[in-house]
Amino acid sequence: MTDSTAPPAPRSVRLVVNGVPTTLELEPRVSLLDALREDLHLTGTKKGCNQGACGACTVLVDGRRIVSCLALAVQYDGREVTTIEGVGPHPLQDAFVHFDGLQCGYCTPGQICSAIGMLAEHERGAPSVVTDDVAVSPTLTRNEIRERMSGNLCRCGAYNGIVDAIESVVDHQAAGVSA
Repeated sequence: MTDSTAPPAPRSVRLVVNGVPTTLELEPRVSLLDALREDLHLTGTKKGCNQGACGACTVLVDGRRIVSCLALAVQYDGREVTTIEGVGPHPLQDAFVHFDGLQCGYCTPGQICSAIGMLAEHERGAPSVVTDDVAVSPTLTRNEIRERMSGNLCRCGAYNGIVDAIESVVDHQAAGVSA
């Protein structure tokens, strides 16, 4: 007879985190966020609501943004995970500082990872709910940026600076200038 109160047996989970291959022994119920913070000691990714509503835990998996608090680490076996520690240097980091896209800084790692993922989505031509014509690649207007970043909350209210920072990087990229 098995003890139903015993935790599930750990499983090997292979990840490439910030370019470094790693294998962790994790219970199948461990979130990707907890594996990053508790097992790999990468504390740049923040635990905010732990319900997927605030975006503080946003990381990139194979270049796509996810909220890591809702992702089980075992689901991402063999995948490439990029946290804020693996992002830099990136023009968005300087732009966030220049345009006051941060105040307390708690949400900033998730905001930057989300913005990187959002820019990649836009580059692929993915529309958002405010895209006027889904048949053509959308222009990245302030309204588009706000909508696409709406899953990331900032308790300090630095939203205008965040949008300014992203818009600046987009404008520099369009002009062929590094930010």
